[in-house]
Amino acid sequence: MLNNQEKNHNNTKTSSTTRIKSNVKNTTNTNARSNRNIKGNTNARRKNNNGGANLATKKGNLKIIPLGGLDNIGKNITAFEYNNEIVVIDCGIAFPEDDMLGIDLVIPDVTYLKRNVEKVKGIVLTHGHEDHIGALPYVLREINVPIFGTRLTIGLVENKLREHNMLNTVNRTCISPGQTIELGKLKVEFIRTNHSIAGAVAIAIHTPIGTVIHSGDFKIDYTPIHGEMIDLQRFAELGKKGVLAFLCDSTNAERKGFTMSERTVGKVFEEIFAQSANQRIMVATFASNVDRLQQIIDAAVKYKRKVAVVGRSMVNVVRTATELGYLIIPDRTLIELGEINRYPDDQLVIITTGSQGEPMAALSRMATSDHRQIDIKPGDKIILSSTPIPGNEKTVSRIINDLFRKGAEVIFEDTHVSGHAYQEELKIMHSLIKPQYFIPVHGEYRHLKKHAELAKQLGMDSENIFLLTNGNVLEINKNEGKVSGNVPAGQILVDGLGVGDVGNIVLRDRRHLSQDGLLVVVVTLQRQSNKVLAGPDIISRGFVYVREAENLMESARKVVQDALDKCQDNNITEWASIKNIVRDTLRDFLWQKTKRSPMILPIIMEV
Repeated sequence: MLNNQEKNHNNTKTSSTTRIKSNVKNTTNTNARSNRNIKGNTNARRKNNNGGANLATKKGNLKIIPLGGLDNIGKNITAFEYNNEIVVIDCGIAFPEDDMLGIDLVIPDVTYLKRNVEKVKGIVLTHGHEDHIGALPYVLREINVPIFGTRLTIGLVENKLREHNMLNTVNRTCISPGQTIELGKLKVEFIRTNHSIAGAVAIAIHTPIGTVIHSGDFKIDYTPIHGEMIDLQRFAELGKKGVLAFLCDSTNAERKGFTMSERTVGKVFEEIFAQSANQRIMVATFASNVDRLQQIIDAAVKYKRKVAVVGRSMVNVVRTATELGYLIIPDRTLIELGEINRYPDDQLVIITTGSQGEPMAALSRMATSDHRQIDIKPGDKIILSSTPIPGNEKTVSRIINDLFRKGAEVIFEDTHVSGHAYQEELKIMHSLIKPQYFIPVHGEYRHLKKHAELAKQLGMDSENIFLLTNGNVLEINKNEGKVSGNVPAGQILVDGLGVGDVGNIVLRDRRHLSQDGLLVVVVTLQRQSNKVLAGPDIISRGFVYVREAENLMESARKVVQDALDKCQDNNITEWASIKNIVRDTLRDFLWQKTKRSPMILPIIMEV
């Protein structure tokens, strides 16, 4: 259970922060919640282009700048700027798309924050999922500002900072739900919510011109695994006083009804365990889904099974959540991975990463017989306890097929509930908060659009609903709101240790190489006369197998030789021109013969 300090405080007091074991710099808030009565003007309208022309230059407007999290799943980060102060909410990663060959992570472009680093007062975190905290080690190298979050969130962030040797250079502050902190003239309040990880909060930013609420990822769970249900009373109180703007999770805006409670998954696990008396059980889920991990462990304990944990991120989360009291594991339940051979199959549960089909995750390596310690055996029961993130469906399906081929029994239905609100829960939040302006966030465009339509159905004027894209600068006050400009908000690609050194041109080349292969043309020329002394030699990689295409390669060499002769006849001596002529001539020939267009790389050596 959560520490009592995690429970919501009385409305007239604020709680002190909870201490954690690591060297987090804690603060104690001594300010009561602001009792300013903010009256939202629900009849406000955006000005037309002429009438709103001066909006961007007015002082006292609040700027809302999404730098990620719109039009895609993940990479969530939003900046709130009032006068000369900026508060950032979340800083997450996204999974690379299928055409991002070789890319490990996608992080947000924080050029705007780097240019205004003196204004940034801190980064406030809603919860500890990768799409909300994963980019912090990379961003904090560029803008080292304080970060604020609940106990488990800060604990998970510390794991990342430790891996990047940044633990001693980043100021971290642990905050309890219900607490308010002051960041300049902005007061930031943490409001308890429910999600698929403990310690999730919504953020209310109290500004001199009104209150803005950011929901974070949430759902309404009446029977949560840890702590209490979402603090609907506080949302209602803020709504009664008047809320200037509401930014709300849109991930499940297309789904009708209510999200099922996380506890329902626990009952499914118990049923599966009861039916698996003679089988080894493996469960793949998100490492950061601590509530799910707790239910797997509870089922294992009930059926007298030992638990082994596989995957670096899973091991880190289990250790951190256990140390902080968010994960309760009875003594002698957890075993090391190297000990699994000491126990019969019917006494084992293996919790692993790889529920999204990530190629380097533990489950993927097991499915391809590439894991050093675990082999999938016929009769193993494997539970995928997650829903594929949009774009990962093919890789997840491939993993499932590979597991079936090895004789395993794979269960991938009814073993997961979403951590995001369905339509009826969204309606409850809108009805309680009653914002003047609404900005749907966290989702693909269709999710944002559906959420906007939902707000209209609840009576909100369409002119007060803003469907933004990453980089838009929305400026609002009590009387009007308008998109006044744009800031850089692309994506930075992480490939190994390289951050941002792979861009669109490199990705284009990688796609080209993956589709058509490479031909290297090597020629040695005499320095003065440009006469061919050796070659041309043609090396094929990923285009054709040379030994089975000797006629084609010989014809290609002749084409290159003719091109070089033509250059000499026409007194073309510049290497760049010679390379272009060779490249274009060979490309035309190969397209005519094979209808393929490999990358051609001419190399000229001079003697």
